[in-house]
Amino acid sequence: MGGRHRTIRPVVSADVLVVGAGPAGAAAAIALARAGRDVLVCDKATFPRDKCCGDGLTAMALRRLAEMGLEPDRVASWMPVRDIHLRSPGGRTVDLTLPGGPGLHAAVARRADLDAALVDMARRAGARVVEGAALRGVEVHPDRVVACLDGLPPAQARYVIGADGMWSPLRKILGLADRAYRGEWHAFRQYVVAPGPAARDLWVWFEPDILPGYAWSFPLPDGRANVGFGVPRGSRLDGAGLARTWRGLLARPHIAEVIGPGWRRESPRRAWPIPAALPSTRLTAGRALFVGDAAAAADPMTGEGIGQALETGALAAEAVLAGGACRPELVARCYERSARAALQLDHRLASRLSTILGHRHLTDAALAVVDGGEWRRRSFARWMFEDEPRSALLTPRRWHCHFLRRPGVTFSADAAVVDDMT
Repeated sequence: MGGRHRTIRPVVSADVLVVGAGPAGAAAAIALARAGRDVLVCDKATFPRDKCCGDGLTAMALRRLAEMGLEPDRVASWMPVRDIHLRSPGGRTVDLTLPGGPGLHAAVARRADLDAALVDMARRAGARVVEGAALRGVEVHPDRVVACLDGLPPAQARYVIGADGMWSPLRKILGLADRAYRGEWHAFRQYVVAPGPAARDLWVWFEPDILPGYAWSFPLPDGRANVGFGVPRGSRLDGAGLARTWRGLLARPHIAEVIGPGWRRESPRRAWPIPAALPSTRLTAGRALFVGDAAAAADPMTGEGIGQALETGALAAEAVLAGGACRPELVARCYERSARAALQLDHRLASRLSTILGHRHLTDAALAVVDGGEWRRRSFARWMFEDEPRSALLTPRRWHCHFLRRPGVTFSADAAVVDDMT
């Protein structure tokens, strides 16, 4: 299936080839390597490398990272978050506080630091990681996959996991890419030195002119913040309108006050598309599986994608382990079923909620309801940061006695010892 017509003669062998070493690829590689599989990971970048992102980590992402054995001390820009402030289109500010006590419910970390730490974990787990090696060609055979990579001899593996982003080269080579696809969201981001509250707390602004999108300021250590905004593609803002909005966003008085007087830009602004179409996206092709942005797995309401990347990467690894080397149909079926069971219902609900957020008065009314008492504020904060799947509100079978009351995510250095014992 797919690929170049010239036959590639394999020289390097592995059980699984992972294309892309971001969170999705690293999660798959770590799980497979710890299970004793020979894993080859390639990425066109050299780490650490910057990655356009809001840098926010929800409880969903934190739980996966803790299960993997991540040590936050190894992530230089790791910033726990407890206090959250939402501003409605009408100007109401709703102050939310995530539960105290042990454990985290939200955090922020620069992707340059987080992704480099995950690559290091993959290496310590036993995966072979090759940086600066882009995918150039692929042949998918009934019994194996053969790939041509920059700077490497041809490689063969039983499976290939595409963790290579929204414009996945693996998808393109296999003839599965939609050339007209541009994702569901536009997003802009810039790092700033912020002397105001932005360096301590997390802020979200539902500005009337960018609904159903939103603007954000996510705190980082040393008085810095990740500031940006995102809007669904197809909204009334076109390319020029997006640029104008960005230029004026940080000058709006209520935003400038939060960032603080005398703030300064620390990096150029960067823009990126966000794919959030998992329910309609093909996730497998023979011995190829797609994860993370290559599976269009980001949240269609918020654009958040790190938790979904970690989830799909881990589920792809579980499917490969369950199906074994000789049953690609079973592997594909297991992964399709588990990924859609984990995320598809939440994606559909998030898409509907995003439509509600497109109406200014409905957004104002929703935040007024949230601000109606301590229990509502606390529960909304936990729901917003995915302590439970959003669709659990509509699926009683997912309720449990600790619904929205689970303790935060606790990271243990002992968990990382697994890396060095593999």
